Amino acid sequence: SGQGARVPESALAQIKGHYPMNDPANRARKYRCSVCDHVYDPAEGDPEAGIPPGTPFESLPDTWSCPECGATKADFEPID
Repeated sequence: SGQGARVPESALAQIKGHYPMNDPANRARKYRCSVCDHVYDPAEGDPEAGIPPGTPFESLPDTWSCPECGATKADFEPID
């Protein structure tokens, strides 16, 4: 045998539901600042603030602020 147990799709969906940051769609989701329209792109990160490329918005520290206008993380909205 040597085959690992297959996880049913329904279980995978439940896991994704509990851990939205593991969903590839969320990992790549961009967020826009509602104050100045700056867009945070996870693919680029925010090197000026020490945020490496590939960092999802949800993983940014709560102290992170908009590099353009200084607005808080709470002022950002997801872009579809």
